[in-house]
Amino acid sequence: MQEQDRQEAIRAKGFNIYSGSMRESLPTGYQGLSVTDYNKIKVGIKPLDDAILKYGDFRKINARLADKQTVLQAINDYDLKTMREISRLFYRISGIYARILRYMAFMYRYDWYVTPYVNSESVKKEKLLDSFSKCLHILDVYGVKKNLGEIALKVLLDGCYFAYKIQTTQGIVLQELSPNYCRSRFNYGGKPAIEFNMKFFDEQFRDTEQRIKILKLFPDEFRKGYELYKKNKLPPEFMGDSSGWYLLDPKQTVMFTANGELYPAFISVIPLILDLDEAQGLDRKKTLQRLLKIVVQKMPLDKNGELIFDVDEAQQLHNNAVQMLSRAIGVDVLTTFADVSVEDMTESNSSVQADDLQRVERQVFNEAGVSQMQFNTDGNIALEKSILNDEATMYNLLLQFEGFLNELIEPMNKSPKKVEFKVQLLTTTIYNYKELAKMYKEQVQLGYSKMLPQIALGQSQSSVLANAYFENEILDLVSLFIPPMSSNTMNADALQAHNQTRKGGSDTAKDTGNGDGPGRKELPDDEKSTKTIQNKESSN
Repeated sequence: MQEQDRQEAIRAKGFNIYSGSMRESLPTGYQGLSVTDYNKIKVGIKPLDDAILKYGDFRKINARLADKQTVLQAINDYDLKTMREISRLFYRISGIYARILRYMAFMYRYDWYVTPYVNSESVKKEKLLDSFSKCLHILDVYGVKKNLGEIALKVLLDGCYFAYKIQTTQGIVLQELSPNYCRSRFNYGGKPAIEFNMKFFDEQFRDTEQRIKILKLFPDEFRKGYELYKKNKLPPEFMGDSSGWYLLDPKQTVMFTANGELYPAFISVIPLILDLDEAQGLDRKKTLQRLLKIVVQKMPLDKNGELIFDVDEAQQLHNNAVQMLSRAIGVDVLTTFADVSVEDMTESNSSVQADDLQRVERQVFNEAGVSQMQFNTDGNIALEKSILNDEATMYNLLLQFEGFLNELIEPMNKSPKKVEFKVQLLTTTIYNYKELAKMYKEQVQLGYSKMLPQIALGQSQSSVLANAYFENEILDLVSLFIPPMSSNTMNADALQAHNQTRKGGSDTAKDTGNGDGPGRKELPDDEKSTKTIQNKESSN
């Protein structure tokens, strides 16, 4: 007991107790201590082999889902529910993940226009215009651009989107269904047949009164399915299946997927985002470590290896140093009898050091298949090919949306042999809409649609027609704003008379091209080649 008290007293003074061969290095008078034989080197209060580096902030938010092994296991097991939980978590906490999803979902502008296919000469003009106006009204009320963008985001977030069409006095609205309680095993009439698990109402709404209120908000078909479920009339349909699945009316349901898959489209990016988070945490620790300084004061020994100062005096010297440096930032004090040195494990001969953070961050975007330069551009680098690949990735979903919009106006196609209305989504994106509008404008000169340039610029088809009628018929702006004479605004007779007038004049207008002098007009920066940009920068 006396020996143990002696050891505790030495530890209380701030000194370590060594064991084994290290006991010989103790000062005279301390070699005879009976100390515990430690079999592990201590790091703080943890053994060295238990001090595993676990940096990163995401793990602190949700230790279960923000774990790389959990993510990889969910992907391997095709655990759709867990993958959707992980996707929704990282959409909230990871700026990179949320930015990628929003970029892909809102890339297309979802500009649309309706085309009447007149198949019979007996169609009356007034009736055709009336049906055409109703088609435009249906799509305007639905809010195509807003709703399709939000649906696209949910498709990328969960991997799929299920909904039930409900007819209201204002038009058709979609009642979203939980993807964890929906499935589709076959098609009906070219459309996915959707089954809904009626366990949803029992598992999500435990309170009976609340469950009844929620059921009343759903269409009658759901209440019918729930009654069958409560009567145990919805048994499993195959081995390994669960009970409660009810087939909904295929004409009333919609389903959208990202390239035919039901899991989140960018779930494979999340393990690399976790690596980046840990790398950033480690980088912060290393930065703090560079600021850390340790003041080492070694207690002297006499020629016989005995302490010059006793333990109390050494403790006082240590306390004095600590008090003197108490306000210093990143400075610690170490008082010891042993020689202390710090070795650097990095290669000091390497002249070039790779930036680990940039490498890990680059891997995140490489896994997503999206160019990092679209989010953090540091130079004039052409990204057209990368953007085209992203457009191709979302094009399949665009076609699904187009089919859905045609379903909305299906009631207007009662006589398809006479006239049929179809909706088409333009391939305008936030990057190419100006270019497409310019191309549509050039096609107008060849006799093509006059509405496409305005639609490509973001106007709806109904607003284009309404503005044209109001300005020309009501305000009579066509007689107030007269365009300059050109071959595009004059007929053949007027053009001939105009040319004769020019010949009779004393001066002839000189064609100066774009008005900026000779030579080709300078292209915008995004249309210049990389070599041209480099030559221009070097000349400056």
